[in-house]
Amino acid sequence: MQFFTIDTSTIISRKLSDYPDNFLFSAVVLMELMASAADDSERKVYENVYKAYAKDNSLITPTDEDWLMASKVLYWLAHGRKRDANGKFPKLKPGASQRMALDALIASSSRRWKTTVVTDNWDDFRAIQRYCNVKIVRASEFF
Repeated sequence: MQFFTIDTSTIISRKLSDYPDNFLFSAVVLMELMASAADDSERKVYENVYKAYAKDNSLITPTDEDWLMASKVLYWLAHGRKRDANGKFPKLKPGASQRMALDALIASSSRRWKTTVVTDNWDDFRAIQRYCNVKIVRASEFF
């Protein structure tokens, strides 16, 4: 059976609450959802989701190797941008490096689980995919 996980922006933009049986939740995504919760009751909902997925072994939690791979991906992406900008690191939009770091961590841990990442954030995951052989699919094709 093929498994899927959904990145944070896709869950938020589509207001998803029901997931297919072949769905695995990313701990990174749940961290982002908890951090951006509107109030404590919403945060507790995500905390309970975290516990439920962890209990049945369907929570994708990054390992030390996933962190290492994500770091390599970020390095390669940064140096690619520097090369493309004639040897200077181009300035990024505020928050872009943080979002890319979390996406790289989602990708590297999903790759280990052989899980396809469903995303609306196609360009970033496509860039990550050049260095991290993760399967991705556009959310518009999945839903």
